[in-house]
Amino acid sequence: MNVLQGIAAALTPLGLLWTVLIIGLATFLHELAHYALARWQGVAVKSFSIGMGPVLLRRDWRGTEWRLSLLPIGGYVEIDGMAPVEDGMNAQGQPVYRHPTHGFARLSAWGKVAVLLAGPLMNLLLAIGLMTVTFTAQGIPAPDRARIESVQAGSRAAALGLQAGDVVTAIDGQDIPDRVTVGGAAAPGWESLRDSLGRAGSRTLSVERGGQTRTVAFDWQPTVNGQRQLLGIRYGPDVQPASVPVALGTALTTTVEAVPQVLRAFGSLFARLFTLNLSSDESVSGPIGTAQIVSQAAATSPWALVQVGVLLNLSLAFFNLLPIPGLDGGRILLVLFGALRGRPLTFSQEQAVNLLGFGLVMTLMLFVVVRDVSRFF
Repeated sequence: MNVLQGIAAALTPLGLLWTVLIIGLATFLHELAHYALARWQGVAVKSFSIGMGPVLLRRDWRGTEWRLSLLPIGGYVEIDGMAPVEDGMNAQGQPVYRHPTHGFARLSAWGKVAVLLAGPLMNLLLAIGLMTVTFTAQGIPAPDRARIESVQAGSRAAALGLQAGDVVTAIDGQDIPDRVTVGGAAAPGWESLRDSLGRAGSRTLSVERGGQTRTVAFDWQPTVNGQRQLLGIRYGPDVQPASVPVALGTALTTTVEAVPQVLRAFGSLFARLFTLNLSSDESVSGPIGTAQIVSQAAATSPWALVQVGVLLNLSLAFFNLLPIPGLDGGRILLVLFGALRGRPLTFSQEQAVNLLGFGLVMTLMLFVVVRDVSRFF
């Protein structure tokens, strides 16, 4: 199987369609927020495009040209007063550019920050909203309780009387904590059951069933004659029903807890870029990896697609807030720097900084695509 066949086998037409729809919606709302904050402050928006490259469809409405472009890899809004203005010709007959003095350029520093911050904030709010809907409809996973989902017939677990629906609340006489360390990384407490079954000796499980608690005691050997032993259960977190306020609170907490994880993932990506490390890293996916994840989610359930939408919007929000020139975070940094300094950078200085940032972002995107493809060699 060659590389193209491997990539094609990992994707599905339905998965590709859902990938375009999920990314398209996230992009549309991101750019719509920029558009809305600019118009709210009286700044015109010349064009609004979903997709990049050649324009397929266009329509003028309320002073803006709305476009659908060929490549479904992003989008943009052309806000009046953000692009440089041509200011005559130099001695060599080449155009000279300067900072604009109208539209966006006339806004206060906080007005500019509001326009730039609106896009990432919209993606963040969308992720929180999707999590709130999910938690309200499906419940909230309890990190300190493990629910047995199935018991294998004829297994040790079946002989001990364990049943599907039993909830394990304590292991070896100790309540399951909210967080544990598994394989050097933080994990929900219910995953400590796996670690417990990896050690030989006497084990006890406190199990809730029908409102009553019983203790299951047994001697355990993780390996016998070199063969790994299995208890014979499949388990996951116990899911508790949640009202909308509780679901919203959990969504906000989950978002805050995701910040260091996302920053570590981006840090790892930059480290791999500078060392040209193409080894597999599941924390960040490129377009092919994302489409593959969406293809798997589409084959699982609608809620799996919603979870992908949450992750994509969180990633888009945090990535755009990175202080890299060319991204929203970098533009915000330049605006605040100019406000603190009392004057903005000169046009040539700002262009040089933006060019450097744009080159870094393009290099990063190319690296992610190359790493995606390298998995199929």
